[in-house]
Amino acid sequence: MAFQSKVPALRRRDALAGMAAFLLAAPATTAGAERQALRIAAVDWAMLETSVALGVMPVAATELIQFRTDAVEPAIPQTVIDLGLRGSVNLELLHLVKPDLILISPFYTRHEAALSAIAPTLSLPFYIRGEPPFEKALAALRVLGERLGRQEQASRAQAESLDRLETLRLGLGRFADRPTYLVNIGDARHVRIFGTDSMFGDVLSRLGMRNAWNDRSRFTFAAPVPIEQLAAEPEARIVIISDIPAQSRRDLRNSRIWNSLAPVREGRLLQLGNIGPYGGVIAGMRFARLFSQALQAGAADK
Repeated sequence: MAFQSKVPALRRRDALAGMAAFLLAAPATTAGAERQALRIAAVDWAMLETSVALGVMPVAATELIQFRTDAVEPAIPQTVIDLGLRGSVNLELLHLVKPDLILISPFYTRHEAALSAIAPTLSLPFYIRGEPPFEKALAALRVLGERLGRQEQASRAQAESLDRLETLRLGLGRFADRPTYLVNIGDARHVRIFGTDSMFGDVLSRLGMRNAWNDRSRFTFAAPVPIEQLAAEPEARIVIISDIPAQSRRDLRNSRIWNSLAPVREGRLLQLGNIGPYGGVIAGMRFARLFSQALQAGAADK
């Protein structure tokens, strides 16, 4: 009986080892040799983005199916090993991956001891209550670039991001007079509203726009906020970030409160694709691009 009780655990370990060996044998990027030399595991999504922005694709990361849906960019190859949930990393699989460095953020402090027992960790802050995060995302490029010996790539990524934001800002000058609500919709009665300490709110200000939400937020957004609070700035535009659940979309069409909002009645409503709210530079630049494209299409300022 004692021998039999160990068989499932042994089989599970063998299966994990086999999966790790198979996936690690396949190149995930064109920079195959370099990637093998820099064995990175990313628990935090903002740090995952930062590594990719430096040209280093991690060998493993967390919640990749969800990341590909919610964040969209950067594209993560199927050969990158999925370590499970961000808040409950598969430590056994992570150990088999044998990373040289594990990327986390202060959100994962309670897991740091367990992760550090497997490999050195690097924890960088992106989201601090009341503080805009884009500058921290740029700093993360520099710090991780120094750790990985990719200072040149870090400097180039920083400069390209800032130059692109400035170009977009100059092109959006004619839209700057109108304030903007940045929201995510979960149900037909409430929204999450992104404040100045969110990546979206920070990039919005860098594009020369005023955030219509002046109240407090918690790291990134205030939630749940009744949708009637969007009436406080009747001249604003409303930008919906990421998909609306199908049921909520149907309910909004029939909502008297939603349809009474001036931006909705007057066509000052934009819908952007999915963007990770806790991302790094890549998420910030994706927001800047999608927001700029939507404004230039002329649908938000009727």
